Amino acid sequence: MPSVLIIDDHPGVGEALSVLLSLRDIHTHVALSPAEGLALLARQSVDLVIQDMNFHADTTSGEDGTALFHAIRAQHPDLPVILLTAWTDLARAVALVKAGAADYLAKPWDDAKLLTTVENLLELADCSRQARRGQQQRRQRLQALAQRYELQGLVCASEELLRCVELACQVARASAPVLITGPNGCGKERIAAIVHANSAVQQGPFVAVNCGALPAELIEAELFGCDSGAYTGATRAREGRFEAADGGTLFLDEIGNLPLAGQVKLLRVLETGSFERLGSSRTRQTRVRVLSATNADLRALVREGRFREDLYYRLNVIEIALPALAQRSDDIIPLAEHFLARYTTERQAVLSDSARAALRAHDWPGNVRELKNAIERAALLAHEGSISAELLALPMTSANLTGRDLDEPSRDSLLAALEQAGGVVSKAAAALGLSRQALYRRMQHHQLER
Repeated sequence: MPSVLIIDDHPGVGEALSVLLSLRDIHTHVALSPAEGLALLARQSVDLVIQDMNFHADTTSGEDGTALFHAIRAQHPDLPVILLTAWTDLARAVALVKAGAADYLAKPWDDAKLLTTVENLLELADCSRQARRGQQQRRQRLQALAQRYELQGLVCASEELLRCVELACQVARASAPVLITGPNGCGKERIAAIVHANSAVQQGPFVAVNCGALPAELIEAELFGCDSGAYTGATRAREGRFEAADGGTLFLDEIGNLPLAGQVKLLRVLETGSFERLGSSRTRQTRVRVLSATNADLRALVREGRFREDLYYRLNVIEIALPALAQRSDDIIPLAEHFLARYTTERQAVLSDSARAALRAHDWPGNVRELKNAIERAALLAHEGSISAELLALPMTSANLTGRDLDEPSRDSLLAALEQAGGVVSKAAAALGLSRQALYRRMQHHQLER
């Protein structure tokens, strides 16, 4: 059962609110002074506080309420607080909302609006509590992994990525081929490096080849090596990547770009460990753990006859499907802060609220690589210690267009949202995609009364 602490020096107020909230199965605690309220908070966990702004009969300044609010925030920064205010201290209550109070209600309050506000905030608090619990559990799981495995400095805060990392660590010691799938720039090579770092061949070399960056006619020579004169320009014999990776791991990125002739040779290497350099008849042996990655639909390529079915099943013994950055949004801000710390070593910059909102709103078609470039550019251009949304210069995609439109709603939009929410600011703010503080600023700008 949710619980609410009521701090008011008038016993009748506490009694009336307790009766009202009990109708919605909300348990209440009542304190008659700030000191009593703070003492109760120190020993009792509650979900929300409703506090008065004045605690002496001869004062209407709201100074007592202001001091109480800041004391609560200092000890319980995430605890939502509703202010009960008279018209004389309304301006102070608005200022406290900008400072983080959940909402304010004028005395005498409207029972329906108060119940709606309380229930909305309790629901938000429950969601926030569950989110924090999930974040804590993920941190513990990641720490447990880091104690047992080498994670290569991975930044991970999302459940989606954490599952991929757990699978990568689980299969690392096996010798079976691993296929890592996912869009460009999402971190497939980092997962491959984690597999290698925890494999039985971790002391051997880790060799990465981007099959998509090489001309088709040179991929075979790149992988298997060539003898002198094997093709125009081959003036000397050289070893291929399989030889360079002997005793270690070979990571084949963009494996879907491998031509059919190269696919035949690759299949043979995987099955027998044998291959010939281009232009040579001498059979060579290699012992290599092969990891591959693709952003293509290999099953579709198999149906089209562009990728061998037997090679597909040979490569795809274990698949790690890495999601796009937009599908693991919990990683966006931690990654941005990680890159920012890297690019601002002399002066530690921070992300402004507007920058954080823009980062969350963007759909990141270029994934982690795009995020890294955006932060590097902003860090170079920033003259102050704060990174603004403008410095990120994110493209105007549909996702962040929506975010920016919501960030500057019209006066009519504000009125409509407030009317639909029954005047409850927290509910209207949620509908508009704004924080309560942001909505209050816009209400003041448009001279709107509640």
